[in-house]
Amino acid sequence: MTKLTCIAIFIAGIFASAHAISAEPIEVIKAVKVTEPEKVELGKMLFFEPRLSKSGYISCNSCHNLATGGVDALPTSVGHNWQQGPINSPTVLNANYMLAQFWDGRASDLQAQAAGPIENPKEMGYSHALATQTIASMPAYRAHFAKVYGDENVTIDRLTNAISTFEKTLVTPNSPFDQYLLGKQDAISVDAKAGYQLFKSKGCVSCHNGPAVGGTMYMKMGLIKPFHTNNPAEGRIAVTGKEADKFVFKVPTLRNIELTYPYFHDGSVWTLEEAVNTMADIQLGQKLSDKENLEMVAFLVSLTGDQPQISLPILPPSNKNTPRPVPFSHDPMSSKPVSSESLK
Repeated sequence: MTKLTCIAIFIAGIFASAHAISAEPIEVIKAVKVTEPEKVELGKMLFFEPRLSKSGYISCNSCHNLATGGVDALPTSVGHNWQQGPINSPTVLNANYMLAQFWDGRASDLQAQAAGPIENPKEMGYSHALATQTIASMPAYRAHFAKVYGDENVTIDRLTNAISTFEKTLVTPNSPFDQYLLGKQDAISVDAKAGYQLFKSKGCVSCHNGPAVGGTMYMKMGLIKPFHTNNPAEGRIAVTGKEADKFVFKVPTLRNIELTYPYFHDGSVWTLEEAVNTMADIQLGQKLSDKENLEMVAFLVSLTGDQPQISLPILPPSNKNTPRPVPFSHDPMSSKPVSSESLK
């Protein structure tokens, strides 16, 4: 065989492999390329900053814990004054692949999403004005803003822009399934391969596709059979006002799904085995055998990628100009309630 023939076979193999990958409904997650490192670093500081909350205790990481798959592993999150959150906290990992943010899609992108919890009385319980005032009170933060944005002015737009820039780096490449898609046949088990074929043949890929294996569309929860829950969330109807959008939610990503329990918008299911059977029943009208369930779960576990390796930021100290936190409904030094006005 001539050298030229070997090269031709090699090139043909590359094209064949690329065609095979492009024909799959799931795409490979690519490692992120950081182009704005200083903005990413500022965003990371703000992501871990508990002083963006009224209590001085809750940060973005509280509900989207990067040590636990980008979620808090609770049915619904714990908010200001130990209030129960309204819905299960979705993972922040690979969130930039979503068509919109929140289960009902009310935020168009990560920056819009970052602004919401700060002023939600059931989440961080603060206000945008007090949040920016708190950050601007610290000289070290003002210096970071000047370096990234050209001056020291701290605005909610800049603050959320930095947070979202950091969140865009939180991708999880190199999962066993990605390696399999790239041609490494032994990257996943025989059960996982069979589970992937089931995932396609049963119709799961009609909703769970693309690089995030979901997040690209909205779908009714309980398409074939009703989904019974005590959770009050009604999905897209809260955004559109259309009756047809009742119980319609953004399709969640299945990347790292073994880490992001409990499942569904109400956080009512704690195991992948039960989640798979529930979805097959209420969304597809099918019943899986024990073997099919095992295979499907094996495939889903193969979607766990490399987790972001995060060095915790050292945050600037508060000073006499920094609004004081109000972690409890009453000031522990007084019987009088503390209001937001008293912080100004």
